[in-house]
Amino acid sequence: MTSGRQAGKAVVLTLVLVLVLVGAAGAGATVLWSRGSLNELICDGACGPSAIATPDALARDASPAGSSPTGASTGRLDPAAIEAAVRDDLTAGDLGSHVGFAAVDPADGKVVASTGSGGYVPASTTKLLTGVAALTELDPQERFITRVMRTDDRIVLVGGGDPYLATRLPRQKEYAVEADLVTLAKRTVDALRRLGMTSVRLDYETSLFTGPTASPAWEASYVGQKIVTPVSALWADKGVASGTRTDNAPRAAAEAFAKLLERRGITVTGSPIETKAPSTADPLASIRSATVAQIVEAMIAQSDNEAAEVLLRQAAIAAGQPATFDGGVETVRSVLSRLDVDVSDLELTDGSGLSRKNRIAPRTLAEVVAIAARTAHTDSLVSDLAVGGFTGTLARRFGKVDSGRGVVRGKSGTLTGVHSLAGYVTDQSGTPIAFAVMTDRTKSINPFLTEAALDRVAAALADCSCSRPVP
Repeated sequence: MTSGRQAGKAVVLTLVLVLVLVGAAGAGATVLWSRGSLNELICDGACGPSAIATPDALARDASPAGSSPTGASTGRLDPAAIEAAVRDDLTAGDLGSHVGFAAVDPADGKVVASTGSGGYVPASTTKLLTGVAALTELDPQERFITRVMRTDDRIVLVGGGDPYLATRLPRQKEYAVEADLVTLAKRTVDALRRLGMTSVRLDYETSLFTGPTASPAWEASYVGQKIVTPVSALWADKGVASGTRTDNAPRAAAEAFAKLLERRGITVTGSPIETKAPSTADPLASIRSATVAQIVEAMIAQSDNEAAEVLLRQAAIAAGQPATFDGGVETVRSVLSRLDVDVSDLELTDGSGLSRKNRIAPRTLAEVVAIAARTAHTDSLVSDLAVGGFTGTLARRFGKVDSGRGVVRGKSGTLTGVHSLAGYVTDQSGTPIAFAVMTDRTKSINPFLTEAALDRVAAALADCSCSRPVP
């Protein structure tokens, strides 16, 4: 039954839409919509991507000039105009003493404005590099497979590196969560019964990934205080049970799977141990993850650290590198070099950005955004970016800078004393600009003030007439 509150919102939404259609409130409603003021009425909270009408300047398949990062534009970016637009905002005290900025023309990938030098601690904007590497080395439509293999009366649950494998599918669908142990248990039991089997020993395999499960460059507290789940090719619910990260996510997944088998009449002997399925083992059952493109989208939208580290290893495997931190980092560097992205100041130790030892130059981030839009396998990354004031990690940003609200698309990065924002915006003439602004010495500054200062830089680009006519 629809609640009174929901019914009321439906009535209000209907009235708004009717008013817009008949023109009685067209302009006012448009302003409210673009500012996100109707989110609470329409979406019962923050609107997700499917509920957001993409601004004309950002619509990927729209016909107006300048409607996409690589579309035809009314002009070319003017370096002097860009520098003038952001000059004052880049010197704001709330950005601290170490600030970097870069703007790139998506039409040709050229850096048109840049301040600061060297690399900066990127925090979660690192995930842009991980996403591009994954979409480049893997088929965006590829899916990761979790399998059950059998040898005689022994079965092995084999992790396939699905970062969103669930114990059971949630009642309300969650994006990129498409495979679950309940479904795998049902298929396994059906297969066992066809073989006339009612009792098995269950073990598990995680050998798809190798090397350390936690980066030596991470803070020790990340794993010790269960802030991050150690990286594995097998887990369920990212290793979280009852709101707490388990001590051994692969074993916990196997134990949960054993219980699901037993509930369906299969006796499971012993306790699961880590092993490797023999090469002679027969496939018994399997489930498939969401597509790589969907997983990348969820990783970017949620700024998902665990998914980023899994994707780093999956990209490494596809590139013929070891499925480790080092192999993944080498894969990212190789992909960026092939795409002609400047990596001269790039230092990476992980795929999530949790490490404070990472260094990325603003121009590298801006170039990644620009090149992603021009490459078939990676162009979805641009639409994955959060919309300022509406979605993802930018849903509550741009509250006091309306010129950026609904216009800026970006990926934020935050650690204590570290803030960054990289993405895409169009200026007043509809000319696209890929940009990145970074600061990593702000421990003594209120983080909300620093975030607002970053937003003002991006909004200044949106508010700028930063292009000149093409001769």
